[in-house]
Amino acid sequence: MTSSSEAVGPRTVGVRVPATSANLGPGFDALAVALDVGMTVETAARGARRVQVHGSGVDELPDGDDNLVWRAFAAYHDWAGVTVPDVSLRSHSDIPLERGMGSSAAAAVAGMALARAVMAVRGDAGRRGGDQDLIALATELEGHADNAAAALLGGVVICTQGRSLRFPPAQRLRPVLCIPDTRLATSTARALLPEVVSHPEAARNGARTAVVLAGLIGAMAWEPTAMTDVLHEPARFTAMPESGRLVGGLRDAGLGACLSGAGPSVLAIVPGGDRAAIERIRAVAGAGWHVRPSQWDRAGATVRRPSGGADASQPVG
Repeated sequence: MTSSSEAVGPRTVGVRVPATSANLGPGFDALAVALDVGMTVETAARGARRVQVHGSGVDELPDGDDNLVWRAFAAYHDWAGVTVPDVSLRSHSDIPLERGMGSSAAAAVAGMALARAVMAVRGDAGRRGGDQDLIALATELEGHADNAAAALLGGVVICTQGRSLRFPPAQRLRPVLCIPDTRLATSTARALLPEVVSHPEAARNGARTAVVLAGLIGAMAWEPTAMTDVLHEPARFTAMPESGRLVGGLRDAGLGACLSGAGPSVLAIVPGGDRAAIERIRAVAGAGWHVRPSQWDRAGATVRRPSGGADASQPVG
């Protein structure tokens, strides 16, 4: 579709999308959670730059039509059969790049969720996609269904057979992010994975995935040792030994810990009221890590639509 000069409307339309942490140890390419770090994107009058980038990536992300947020925005309109409005976008992200926190999935989901909201405001008659459609489109563009699903739906998600299911995370648990200054591209981390694993190892990993999911949603007591993985973490630790040291140290301290996505950030999950656990994490991490006690993002992507002269926030779906 070619761009149109038709305005979106007299007021901006915007979305907020959370960061995500995928895998959660053994749930490789299946489990993810949404976290309380995010990015916002909103429409703006067409300017010299297609995307006005602020926050993380301000000096390195493209500001033209090749920006991932814009590509997602345009791709959703194309899929819906609607002309892409000739607008600029303003983005601001607090999600660090290449740290295993779903920055690219957030960008893809933000662009598509914004497109869907803009179509609703304009009253476009094109195809209206549901959440599963948006996740599939974002995955086709960016490649990670688990991150995309968590970014859109919030909470805890499990992705299976082309469908993503959301569960509310347990109130009694709290995520803690350990973020290094070093970076590693997801494509590099994925290239490290072994091509073959044994059936017994895969079976044990599957069992631990079920235990992690059950603990995260409060169906059983939290079992920190279940976050151990054999499918992807051992190979990745060879390229990020400091992440491996931290994960091992946290597990030795009796805490649930894993690579956040493809790393190099580390995610720990602790009892919500256990302040001593956070201090233990800081002690094990030492210098070179930013320890960030966090919260679950339960809302997922939320949209700001113009309403009676003031914007009203609500879930995207």
